[in-house]
Amino acid sequence: MVSEKVGGAEGTKLDEDFKDLEKRADVTSKAVVDVISKTSEYLQPNPASRAKLTMLNTVSKMRGQVKSPGYPQAEGLLGESMAKFGREMGEDTNFGGALVDVGESMKRLAEVKDSLDIDVKQNFIDPLQAVVDKDIKDIQHHLKKLEGRRLDYDYKKKRQGKIPDEELRSALEKFHESKEMAESSMHNLLETDVEQVSQMASLVESQLQYHKQAVQILEELTDKLRDRVNEAQSRPRREYTPKPKVSFDYEEQEHSNGEYSPSANPPSYSSDALSFHRTRSMKNSRHSSEPCAKALYDFEPENEGELGFCEGDIIMLTNRIDENWLEGTIRGQSGFFPNNYVEVVVPL
Repeated sequence: MVSEKVGGAEGTKLDEDFKDLEKRADVTSKAVVDVISKTSEYLQPNPASRAKLTMLNTVSKMRGQVKSPGYPQAEGLLGESMAKFGREMGEDTNFGGALVDVGESMKRLAEVKDSLDIDVKQNFIDPLQAVVDKDIKDIQHHLKKLEGRRLDYDYKKKRQGKIPDEELRSALEKFHESKEMAESSMHNLLETDVEQVSQMASLVESQLQYHKQAVQILEELTDKLRDRVNEAQSRPRREYTPKPKVSFDYEEQEHSNGEYSPSANPPSYSSDALSFHRTRSMKNSRHSSEPCAKALYDFEPENEGELGFCEGDIIMLTNRIDENWLEGTIRGQSGFFPNNYVEVVVPL
């Protein structure tokens, strides 16, 4: 070997058929090893979780535990978070109920993904790993043995005349024997491509079943969420009404140091101005045939251009923007507002 590497000595050459067979077997071996690795990454993309899972599986085997922890699917983690906070918010709320619905569906997707992992491992990864552990390992063993016997034969051939002919003949026979075994092992690997294609079909079938189940889960979830959206849109909007401020009476004699105490009488709140405007609007509507509507709920504007009003107000209608919004005036102000907050008295 040193003579070949350093001195440039020419060793025994292998025929072209053997070289071609060796090349195809080498590509197949590399493909199998790399596909196993990439498939594991596809099923379990988080490298930290993969490393932790491998460690836990090893510990479980050492302890004799049959069941080992599974890979933490991202869908399951997201589903747990959504379901947890949805229940804390309350399933009777739109957002809380939607979080619970999506969270439970995500956990179902995680279960389906676990099934995909198991199917692919049993029907694709494990058979390919068996090829690596047996067939490819045998090829590597025979090729390494062939190289050693070739070097032994070349060494003895150079010493021909100095060693017995029987020893040279024995080295040649061992070289041919190793060459034949290497060819046979590589041929067997390449002839099992039918099995490998079947394993690829199993992989695709498992993926197809996973996606079918995932589509079914997501379609059911979409219907639930669509119903929730329609229900939320049909509900009248609940406006925030601030609580009245408590009034205090200052006592001059008992609290000369500036303290004050709440009044014994309950606080009263004047609404004369608001009643005046409401009365005037109602009177005007009674004696007018102009289009108008009566407010069913309080509406407080949140965006520029919206018209605010209180329950019972009479709003003069000026325009219908679309099927959900009207435009009108009240108390000298004009703007638009949702039509489900009012009852149209005189239509446009």
